[in-house]
Amino acid sequence: MNVAKLLQQAQQAQAQMQKMLGELEVEGSAGGGLVRVRLSGLKELKGVTLDAKALAGEEPGLVEDLIVAAWQEASRQLEERSRELLGRMGLPAGMPGMF
Repeated sequence: MNVAKLLQQAQQAQAQMQKMLGELEVEGSAGGGLVRVRLSGLKELKGVTLDAKALAGEEPGLVEDLIVAAWQEASRQLEERSRELLGRMGLPAGMPGMF
């Protein structure tokens, strides 16, 4: 067994996965679409969209809660899509250091 070759293959697989995740984008929403959050596959916040109706209310705490809920939904979708990508690459879900 050539350990150096095995290590090189693992590094290539990780680089490929990072590239795929960088290109991935998911969106989570809350409040019936009043708040939408976009995340990259690398968990970078790409954007937040607020419907004017969300801002019309007198409770800023509600909008804050909707943003958190939308981010959580986007994160959940990201986990699912990441597991799918790992599966397509033949790698086990939840590999340490991948996410």
